[in-house]
Amino acid sequence: MAPYLIRKYQESDHKWVVGLLSRGITEHIPATFRHVLKLPRTLVLLLGGPLALLLVSGSWLLALTFSLALLSVLWFLAARPWRQYVDMTLRTDMADITKSYLSEPGSCFWVAESEKKVVGTVGALPVDHPTLQEKRLHLLRLIVSSEHRGQGIAKALVRTVLQFARDQGYSEVVLDTTTMQVSALGLYHGMGFRKTGQSFPSMSARLVDLHEVYFIRRLPCAQMGGC
Repeated sequence: MAPYLIRKYQESDHKWVVGLLSRGITEHIPATFRHVLKLPRTLVLLLGGPLALLLVSGSWLLALTFSLALLSVLWFLAARPWRQYVDMTLRTDMADITKSYLSEPGSCFWVAESEKKVVGTVGALPVDHPTLQEKRLHLLRLIVSSEHRGQGIAKALVRTVLQFARDQGYSEVVLDTTTMQVSALGLYHGMGFRKTGQSFPSMSARLVDLHEVYFIRRLPCAQMGGC
């Protein structure tokens, strides 16, 4: 197990961070595809469609062609929410990480470095909403490379954000993930985050039954009435 260091983001990290984000997000496509294949409406199409064509046309080739075309469409649908997410992040906060996370107090972006490579990332931005009564921090872009998982890096990155939140006087830390990111769900539950709800973030996510799950953790100082 190679040692790692968590430090603040530097401009020279940008290529590593973008590559890590793209790989880390799109790796969920196969699991989403398998999930889609198990949906009742998908099973009806996969079984009923070719059978109906076979009965009407009497052609096994037409039925097989339909099945292959349907699988291609389902793969496209499974991939679409994840590719949209990557495109959105690269056009917004990840386009200029320094400006988005390091130009104002109360926000930050960290990387985990191992053997001179960026192997993990996490960001934190204040939640600016007029109805909020508590000072709230949003944990974002938690990614760890597949080769370095199981070493406690993700947990260390989350702890870095929690400590930053305490130091900056935040009362709550919030985050969101998806139902496909099973390891992340377990991590957040294990670190004291509480689920507050879930929804479909987009129409493409609704089509493949991909929920976004929301979590919150109140910080000890806030629970005790102040730091």
